[in-house]
Amino acid sequence: MTRVILITGISTGFGRQTAHCLSEQGHSVYGTVRKDCETSGRVNVLKMDLTDIESIKKAVANVVEKEGRIDILINNAGMHTGGPIETTSPENIRLQMDTNFIGMVYLTNSVLPIMRKQGGGMIINISSIGGLIGLPFQAFYSASKFAVEGFSEALRMEVRDFNIKVVVVNPGDFHTNNSANRRNFLAPAGPYQKQFEKSLSIIEKDESGGWDPEILAGRIAKIVECRNPGQRYVIASFEQRLAVILKRILPGRWFMRILASHY
Repeated sequence: MTRVILITGISTGFGRQTAHCLSEQGHSVYGTVRKDCETSGRVNVLKMDLTDIESIKKAVANVVEKEGRIDILINNAGMHTGGPIETTSPENIRLQMDTNFIGMVYLTNSVLPIMRKQGGGMIINISSIGGLIGLPFQAFYSASKFAVEGFSEALRMEVRDFNIKVVVVNPGDFHTNNSANRRNFLAPAGPYQKQFEKSLSIIEKDESGGWDPEILAGRIAKIVECRNPGQRYVIASFEQRLAVILKRILPGRWFMRILASHY
């Protein structure tokens, strides 16, 4: 069955691979970008900035004007900051939250009336392992993804009577441009220099050795086709999935020691 899909952030990484995969399966895919970039010829590209509510409304209206509906919304776009909590600038904190959370809320709210009117739909929110586990020197990234988690849980209950399904995807480490993008928003290390450098090198090593984004794209394509999808999909290595389980069952102090020993 062909579906109309709106996915954010298709210039690189998860979004690019997922948009391509879904379009190759025959879906009518609309992908958003902030700047001009090369994409698959089968993907309809829309200019949109998650920090600009008017551009969000315009992008949604564009899809509805052409298709008359939006069956699936994939909230994928995001950005990464890094550095100590104490030295992160207010500007970077706001940008992190506006991009990863507030903009996602505005877009979701713009799509919900359309899905209610058409009798249903699916919203797939791309969170992170960092939305389940607070990561050192990525505090505001984790905070933005924790916000996505709580928002998705509440939204799922509010829209269930309208046949709108809400799915959360928690990727682990994937080999994308996250490391390079984060370096554009690193806070000064200051008194945390020694530990920060050690942690950052481990974070970037984990990311560079992560899975190919095509794996995540394939899993999302399967979720799209699923009539009764699960509420959550943790798509990560065995070790990272184990960490999620251990956080649930171990005393907080024990788990913190295990996580701290890695970083």
